[in-house]
Amino acid sequence: MTLYAIGDIHGHLDKLDHALALIEADGGRDAEVIFVGDYVDRGPDSRAVIDRLIEGLGAGRNWTCLKGNHDRMMEWFFEEEEPRHDPQLLVGYHWLHERLGGLTTLASYGVEVPDRMRIGELHQIALPKVPQSHLEFLRGLSISAEREGLFFAHAGIRPGIRLSDQTEEDLIWIRQSFLQYKRAHPKLIVHGHTPAEANEHAGNRVNLDGGAAYGGALVPVAIEGTAFFNLTDRGRVPLRPRGSLF
Repeated sequence: MTLYAIGDIHGHLDKLDHALALIEADGGRDAEVIFVGDYVDRGPDSRAVIDRLIEGLGAGRNWTCLKGNHDRMMEWFFEEEEPRHDPQLLVGYHWLHERLGGLTTLASYGVEVPDRMRIGELHQIALPKVPQSHLEFLRGLSISAEREGLFFAHAGIRPGIRLSDQTEEDLIWIRQSFLQYKRAHPKLIVHGHTPAEANEHAGNRVNLDGGAAYGGALVPVAIEGTAFFNLTDRGRVPLRPRGSLF
């Protein structure tokens, strides 16, 4: 049976709906779809994106939703007592930093942030605005998924470490040491997290982050075994490893 996957959405409901329509047009309405995370931040409709995913899951769609680093930042901000800071962020950064998109996500819930507001005060104002179902969705996201010959994670894996021993920090945050690794992994790794101009197949990994957060497309893929196909308005287009002639 065909498996489908969708990369980083980042608050773009229109792009998500188009990707789902392409999957349905390919005959995949009842097939499994794996989302590789980063549903929120930067785009204008983070709340609506989570609503759409919850709606699909509630309707019994065969969807597997993985956790991205932005999803965890939002989840941690909305912890009951006080926000939790992600230590993987660069010095001087936090979820509400203009480059990360947390403010745009809050705006989608109707939360405006005036100048010079303290984070603790904002937390208390924003917490009641986010439906409990959304917080439960974020807390319940998986950090990886395995299928025959394939391993799905938001950011990638730590090379040389068994798949069963990968840490959450690496699965949702890793970048250069994973991207620069050229040898085969135990399975073909399917990930997002690192924006590219389009979906890319690097031989040992497939990156599905086509830069939707920055104006790029959200192109879903159909997967037959370990063969990948971009889904377009004109149908399937093979996604081959770089340099492959076949």
